[in-house]
Amino acid sequence: MGASFIRTPTLLFLLLVAMAAAAALVQGQGTRVGFYSRTCPQAESIVQKTVISHFQSNPAIAPGLLRMHFHDCFVRGCDASILINGSSTEKNTVPNSLLNGYDVIDDAKTRLEAACPGVVSCADILALAARDSVVLTKGITWRVPTGRKDGRVSLASEVSNLPAPRDSIEVQKQKFADKGLTDQDLVTLVGGHTIGTSACQFFRYRLYNFSTTTANGADPSMDAAFVTQLQSLCPADGDGSRRIALDTGSPNRFDTSFFTNLRNGRGVLESDQKLWTDASTRTFVQRFLGVRGLLGLNFNLEFGRSMVKMSNIGIKTGTEGEIRRVCTAIN
Repeated sequence: MGASFIRTPTLLFLLLVAMAAAAALVQGQGTRVGFYSRTCPQAESIVQKTVISHFQSNPAIAPGLLRMHFHDCFVRGCDASILINGSSTEKNTVPNSLLNGYDVIDDAKTRLEAACPGVVSCADILALAARDSVVLTKGITWRVPTGRKDGRVSLASEVSNLPAPRDSIEVQKQKFADKGLTDQDLVTLVGGHTIGTSACQFFRYRLYNFSTTTANGADPSMDAAFVTQLQSLCPADGDGSRRIALDTGSPNRFDTSFFTNLRNGRGVLESDQKLWTDASTRTFVQRFLGVRGLLGLNFNLEFGRSMVKMSNIGIKTGTEGEIRRVCTAIN
């Protein structure tokens, strides 16, 4: 009896510990919502006001900041390594040098250093700014765990880890799986292409001499009328840097029209369109579109959940990182 009496509370204690550990895992490895509530209680407000201020004069910063956070997390984890200046850093590579919003992060950091010197990391600013950008484009908000440290290394050679426009579905799945993300996370996060643009150079190859099975020579997975539209915007010998909306239905609004475009063969990037042509990912697109007979998914809700998961990839805490004084250089 006595042994049993002791064992039951012990088991209960262990169960509670396990539950607490699981809750911490949901928050993130070392991050938590409200991390700066005592050390810099105005941190999230400062970032939000900075993003709003820049968005009012340049709405293109919203998709730029969202992509920036994504690109940062997929290389060395979410440690703001994308922000470091240098000829051989991540920032100086083609996919990253074209992003809008670096000035927003620098501005937010300046304001935060004035209010709370040496407290808020650049990695956390990126995570918060990405969330705020979605909200400004009519998406719904989510609670962002904070507490990341900034990394001290940034190498251009590692940007190849990023998902690329020509990646097959299998390659995309593997790149996401390598970061602990599921196939649903893949479709959900790529859905962030509902806002923003891409340069002609990243998809023009789909429009000319791509296939011998189509009359226009374009990618057969593309809607013929859409091909004609894109060919007029991105001529074979035209300006490869010209920007084209990734979501032709509502490029400035965070919604599900991107997925509607995929269903209709109007995905701009080949990697995006493959989310529909491949059966294993098509189901998630259909669920976001509310196709009858399938369990529906709320895109905005799932996007926030997947962003929290992504934002905890390979984070630095404690002595693994630092709080940079400026986001463009290590201390």
